[in-house]
Amino acid sequence: MRQAKPQQSNQQSIDAQRPMSRLASEVLRAFARDGVLAKHIQGFSARQSQVEMAQIISEAIASKGNALIEAGTGVGKTFAYLIPAILSGKQVIVSTGSKNLQEQLFLKDLPALTSMLGIAPKLALLKGRNNYLCQHRIDKQMQEASHIEARLLDDLLKINQWAGMSKDGDIGGLTSVAENSPALPLVVSTKETCLGQRCEFYDACFTRKARGRAMDAKIIVVNHHLFFADSVLKDTGFAELLPDPDVVIFDEAHLLPDICVSYFGQQSSSRTIDDYLQKLLQIYQTELSDTGQIAQFCQRCLTKLSEWHNALFSSGESDWRLQLGNKSIALASWDLLAELTALQKLLLVHVGRSELLDDIAVKLTELNHKLNQFFNCDNPQAAYSVEFGSRFVMLRMSPINIARECQQLFVANTSWIFTSATLQVNRSLDHFAQELGISNAKAHILDSPFDYPRQALFCVPRQLGNVANQQQALKQLVDVCVKAIEAAQGRTFILFTSHKMLEQTALALRSRTQYPLLVQGQAGKQSLLTKFRQLGNAVLLGTSSFWEGVDVRGKLLSCVIIDKLPFVSPDEPLYRARADNISRQGGDPFTQVSLPQAIIALKQGVGRLIRDEKDCGVLILCDNRIVNRAYGQAFLNSLPPMSRTRDLDQALAFLRQIP
Repeated sequence: MRQAKPQQSNQQSIDAQRPMSRLASEVLRAFARDGVLAKHIQGFSARQSQVEMAQIISEAIASKGNALIEAGTGVGKTFAYLIPAILSGKQVIVSTGSKNLQEQLFLKDLPALTSMLGIAPKLALLKGRNNYLCQHRIDKQMQEASHIEARLLDDLLKINQWAGMSKDGDIGGLTSVAENSPALPLVVSTKETCLGQRCEFYDACFTRKARGRAMDAKIIVVNHHLFFADSVLKDTGFAELLPDPDVVIFDEAHLLPDICVSYFGQQSSSRTIDDYLQKLLQIYQTELSDTGQIAQFCQRCLTKLSEWHNALFSSGESDWRLQLGNKSIALASWDLLAELTALQKLLLVHVGRSELLDDIAVKLTELNHKLNQFFNCDNPQAAYSVEFGSRFVMLRMSPINIARECQQLFVANTSWIFTSATLQVNRSLDHFAQELGISNAKAHILDSPFDYPRQALFCVPRQLGNVANQQQALKQLVDVCVKAIEAAQGRTFILFTSHKMLEQTALALRSRTQYPLLVQGQAGKQSLLTKFRQLGNAVLLGTSSFWEGVDVRGKLLSCVIIDKLPFVSPDEPLYRARADNISRQGGDPFTQVSLPQAIIALKQGVGRLIRDEKDCGVLILCDNRIVNRAYGQAFLNSLPPMSRTRDLDQALAFLRQIP
């Protein structure tokens, strides 16, 4: 497949390619010094890179083309893609990586921009079904109120009261119960519990109405998981969720490869199996008490499920192919499937006697088919893995190459726009394009307008030892952290590639610094970030979830410390499968998979430091491979142009002068 080469785009090159489209002209006027943005936003001044991005997107929409755009932090990409989307008059889906950004676009940015532009297109915010209240489920809970313990019932009563007043049923608007209330999973919409047109609340259904609004809207804001759930799984229960739009814009597009792997693969959870069996036992007790065989078969399945579950946990191996090498686990797996298959056949005898039983019979058939595929483990183009939860296991079958599936998804009659602050590897977008099978897309790298050489200092301390020696790496990391935290007066993020290193560092720092320590796991992500901002002198320690989607501006954050380069573990099943596949084709797994993934991940972590044109800070990487290994130059070429030093004292001095 022929890929377009990334380029440093500029306005002259755009104009030289073709006469400017009507849409591009309108967009240009909106960003002009006397345009609507300048008139309505005090102090607004369009950045050149922002205007370039808006022009690139305008031309892509006008020509029904595709575009890949890395827009560095501070470009202002939100306005750069929303304004062409609004002015185009076309039906546009904007897909984001997080609910927070999704809500910001719908509740803040889109209303403001449409008002400024004097246009009133229909807008829709669509979330996954588990964000909406299910009237059938809350009604069922209320009917069983006499059997519910008091605290849970209190929350259910509050939810029921809110349901009568809510116009959209969006749980995000429910403030009377806690976000982690055990009542919520009992009442939200799920694919497993949805009765579709057979539901007595079908006409009033919040989920169905939300989807109806989306079909009617000009601009629909979704998140990536919902987009792929609809596009790949058709996971709606009501037929298609999303329309076939004219334009799809993916913000935070760097997340797409991992999300695609999930949706183009298959998952089965031991929790799902247990849920089906418990529901069947409940049906036996309440509706079909004359069918003792159902209870007997369910109990046999539960016994086999427990034996299988315990065998997997005893092994602890995440690679399923290696798990199957254990004869006892293989035997337990097939025994479980045999019992589930026997139950499935028994349920067919009773089809038509209970709607709930009929639903579970269909779902159990699908589940058994998935388990059969997983236990056979005969697809060489897939990785088979096991993920361990606190009390359940998740089986995953992941494709090792998603390009073919993506090519079928990204159809030609729609303009596809992909943008993020972290797409390029070594000044090229080829890796991202090839991974998603994107062809005929114009690629552009728009650098951040921030003055990185002045605002940021990047330090790889000279005295660092080998990160492979964990005890040495821990000692040198803690020593660096203590000095940096003191110099920065707290105000530090410490980002880790493993939970083990995080826990050991947190333990060591507690006795060596007086500044407040906020450690991932103590509370939820947003709660920790709120405390970090409130305290003003805190130190936050986090792993992967804190490497991206975190925006702390100004003096609150002066230092980011990263323990080591974020290479994926060579034992990770999907990486191992991809590496084997590339090796068979004569390629190099390190340069084709491991290195690009690590570069993108590091860029995400580095991006936490400078979030505003007035920010200043120090980045410290405690891994000298970036300067001692040949591949280190690819990392350096991909990072913002910060000033660099190997002298930790110089970095500490820089921190001390930040007010």
